[in-house]
Amino acid sequence: MARFEILGLDHGASGSVAQADILLELGMMYATGRDCAVDLVSAHKWFNIAAIKGSSRAAELRAELSATMNKGDIARALKEARDWMTVH
Repeated sequence: MARFEILGLDHGASGSVAQADILLELGMMYATGRDCAVDLVSAHKWFNIAAIKGSSRAAELRAELSATMNKGDIARALKEARDWMTVH
């Protein structure tokens, strides 16, 4: 499911608000374990990217999630977000 949504971003069909919404949903998916295993690093990564794209809700959720994560996991999530942004 996440792969399909990410591929949809590459086609440029949606505006930045729509992209932020999709990325926020990816974060929610990983944070809650909806259709996948719970993965807080991935959730933080997607919330971070959505926040960069303009989602204030994603920024709030990222901050809440950060409070429950250790520094190593946060660093890994930030690196993954930077790597994704570099490619996309």
